[in-house]
Amino acid sequence: MPHIVVKLWPGRNEEIKRNLAKKLADLVAEELKIYIGDVSVAIEEIDRSDWGKQVYKKEIKDSSNIYVKPNYEYK
Repeated sequence: MPHIVVKLWPGRNEEIKRNLAKKLADLVAEELKIYIGDVSVAIEEIDRSDWGKQVYKKEIKDSSNIYVKPNYEYK
């Protein structure tokens, strides 16, 4: 508890992804005042051509769980 999933386009190297995951885990543990060992972070790469269908329409567009909304739209 908690588990964070970051979905992004392919192209970042492993070092960048590890650094991002570590920074997110540190921030979440600090903000929630929990032990860092209780935080997990996954990174899923989604092809640009699949983003609209697999991520935007399915998880972002009409979701009430999005606290920071993107400034783009897929039709």
